[in-house]
Amino acid sequence: MIGYVTLGSDNMPRARAFYDELLGSTIGAKRIMEFGDETGGFTMWGTGFDKPGLAVTTPNNKEPAVAGNGNMTAIAMNSRDKVDQIYGKALELGGTCEGPPGVRGDEGPQAFYGAYFRDPDGNKLAAFCIGPAA
Repeated sequence: MIGYVTLGSDNMPRARAFYDELLGSTIGAKRIMEFGDETGGFTMWGTGFDKPGLAVTTPNNKEPAVAGNGNMTAIAMNSRDKVDQIYGKALELGGTCEGPPGVRGDEGPQAFYGAYFRDPDGNKLAAFCIGPAA
């Protein structure tokens, strides 16, 4: 249902470096669309145009980018190890913890395993997978 999510940044070089490394090293995503120059514009990462993407842009209205209170983008992972990996990479790249990896709710066949972090611009993200411990 969702094609892509867009996050704001006032520092596109930093945002591009963060997401190039975060998404490239953990899920194999790469830049699939880009407009503007090194200081501003729009960049989207994905694993293909037929799958959801994540984009970062400088605000079109020229106002400062602000992280939305209550807004969060969740990245689906295929294992708990991958959730741990992307969370650790986010913190290594300058992100901040909003909730370490772990089961939310009860363990079982449909267990929700997630981790929460913010990017350097303050945008909140989650990484999650559904299923029992391996």
